[in-house]
Amino acid sequence: MATGKKFDYRVTEVDGAWRAELTRRATARKTLVSKSQDGFATQAEATSWAEAELKTLLANVRARQEAKNR
Repeated sequence: MATGKKFDYRVTEVDGAWRAELTRRATARKTLVSKSQDGFATQAEATSWAEAELKTLLANVRARQEAKNR
């Protein structure tokens, strides 16, 4: 079984503003953006938003998986 991360986030700078994206690994070569938000003033703001949203996303995925397994 693979040990890589299925969900992650990335933070990039675009024209002086910061953009945060939640990413999902679809295949070994393909990464999809699940959710994104831009317009952050600092990298720290974008990172904190991404970490909070990632926790929420992972909680929802776990809940759906548990419901499916019942």
